Amino acid sequence: MAIVNHVKKYREEKEISQEDLGQAVGVSRQTIYAIEKGNYNPTLEFSFKLAIFFDKTIEELFSYRGEAR
Repeated sequence: MAIVNHVKKYREEKEISQEDLGQAVGVSRQTIYAIEKGNYNPTLEFSFKLAIFFDKTIEELFSYRGEAR
């Protein structure tokens, strides 16, 4: 199971750097890099910050790909 995110896609559509996005939402460039690579799953609060920044829903930024039950 995995959280799939589209942060990089929306960041590139806005034509901003990881550094600029990090500054806009209050984290380091390294945190943005880790999220985009799937190495870090942001908290719900931080996910809302990203969604607000991109004017998207959390579901548009993140989805869950789990195992069938």
